[in-house]
Amino acid sequence: MVLASPPADDGASALQRMLGDNVITTTLEKMWNWARSWSFWPLSYGCNCCPIEMMAAGGARFDIARFGYEVFRAVPRQADLLVVAGPITLKMAPVVKRVYEQMPSPKWVLAMGNCATSGGPFRDGYSILPGADSLFKVDIYVPGCPPRPEALFHGLLELKRRVERGEY
Repeated sequence: MVLASPPADDGASALQRMLGDNVITTTLEKMWNWARSWSFWPLSYGCNCCPIEMMAAGGARFDIARFGYEVFRAVPRQADLLVVAGPITLKMAPVVKRVYEQMPSPKWVLAMGNCATSGGPFRDGYSILPGADSLFKVDIYVPGCPPRPEALFHGLLELKRRVERGEY
């Protein structure tokens, strides 16, 4: 009677059988960007009608908490996403710029509404900036006058996708 010896088994295939599909390999940068994209801490600046739509986004009908943005920070040192909703007046420009500079890096800016993106209907006035991009780099533009909460959600999700891909 001849006993068959078990097939030769190298350590790599044994380890592969043991772990199966339970291990994911990635780079540290991809993991870091994924974590950043799921942990935005927004800070809001609002004037005129766009902040009303931003507040409506936090209400029960639209529920911004579904996306993890429900806690708007009150202090720039605790925030990494500045949501500029509405026009920026020349008098408020240094204050908004200072708030932006006090935010820790990396930081992102979302311009919400026609006034924040291009000055809107007030662009010909003497006291309104022609857009938030004249103060700092804007990452996402949300058009509309005022934009609906769904448009704000779309802008926030687009920012999430860009950060996850490392496009910042």
